[in-house]
Amino acid sequence: MNVTSVISVSLVLFTVIDIIGTLPIIIDMKKQGTVINALSATFAAALIMISFLFFGPAMLGFLGIEIGSFAMAGSLILFLIGLEMLLGIRFFRDKHENGSSGSIVPIAFPLLAGVGTLTTLLSLKIEHSSNNIIAGILINLFIIYIILRSTDWLGEKLPPAALNTLRKVFGIILIAIAIQMVRDNV
Repeated sequence: MNVTSVISVSLVLFTVIDIIGTLPIIIDMKKQGTVINALSATFAAALIMISFLFFGPAMLGFLGIEIGSFAMAGSLILFLIGLEMLLGIRFFRDKHENGSSGSIVPIAFPLLAGVGTLTTLLSLKIEHSSNNIIAGILINLFIIYIILRSTDWLGEKLPPAALNTLRKVFGIILIAIAIQMVRDNV
């Protein structure tokens, strides 16, 4: 296991998963009555990410989709999510009823382990070993779990302006990652 590679993978995944940028969405969902179980959401996201890391290329091959095409589609989604975060407009809307569970959908998928994350995992697989990627995933899942467990406290302590600023900064970073992915796959 290469520590530099694990740190690199962890940082890329942290930016793409963007739990900090998603925090305002999660806090708002909880305020609207959506029940979020941190352990269930984290476990489901782990299952999706690790399964896709190993079986994603085979699933895409079975469907006749090239990895490059999937990566390009994922980069478009990342770009749009980055624009959402930066401009404050919603392209993607998830309807949920008050009191419903949001642990699996939309938290685990597509907010945490969405197309952008899955595409990034395939891109990372080109440059990094599976062990380093799994270590990066686990580091991110630990952070995600802690943040999901702390959303009520964070919602009370963080001023809306701070959440908004974090969201915009991560939006710009996400747009830059999307553009880099397009450049790498062209």
